[in-house]
Amino acid sequence: MQMALENSNPKQLAAEQAVAYIQDGMTVGLGTGSTAYWAIQQIGKNVHSGLQIKAVATSIQSEKLAAELGIPLIPFSEVKEINVTIDGADEVDGAWNLIKGGGGALLREKIIASSSKELIIVVDESKVVDQLGKFHLPVEVVKFGYELTRHKLSMLGCEPNLRMEDQRPYTTDNGNYILDCDFKQISRPGECHDAINSIPGVVDNGLFIAMAAKVIVGYKDGSVKELQKAF
Repeated sequence: MQMALENSNPKQLAAEQAVAYIQDGMTVGLGTGSTAYWAIQQIGKNVHSGLQIKAVATSIQSEKLAAELGIPLIPFSEVKEINVTIDGADEVDGAWNLIKGGGGALLREKIIASSSKELIIVVDESKVVDQLGKFHLPVEVVKFGYELTRHKLSMLGCEPNLRMEDQRPYTTDNGNYILDCDFKQISRPGECHDAINSIPGVVDNGLFIAMAAKVIVGYKDGSVKELQKAF
């Protein structure tokens, strides 16, 4: 599926095309980040036009935006099944493996994605890569002994840096730290994912392996394309 519109925001175009997959009666997962923002905006417009859905959010930020737009939110205790989640990514390779977590919500994003029938990823063309790793891989870690966790991560061949915000360590919605790990390139994403998550102190990492059902890309020329898997 491909369409073209001139002089538009590529992220917004991709997000709006993804929202077209949402139908009445669905429970929808709301992603986090600059592209998911546009999806939430469009969902809000559709709700005001009569779309009947329930939603859960991957971050406090997205939850607040959804509430402001009048999107009905339900507590996780009431969620039996998530029909579709729309979220962004920091990198997408040809097999649709992802790096996520640039916005700091990787753990909640992964919990919701893994509980969704369908995960739709929306990105602009700059996020589509041949191989993951140029974007530093976010790893969420518990605060206790994070220095030791960082050392263990470095033994996997990366340079882990503590994410900072306003000259203080960035803290996730879950009360944890994030180590942004510079691997240069990640040739075996699945193996890397498992090796990282085997380290005590690691909560989870931003590699999303074989989770995306659709990848929709917005381009600078105003076109939008739903990708086919390369391999």
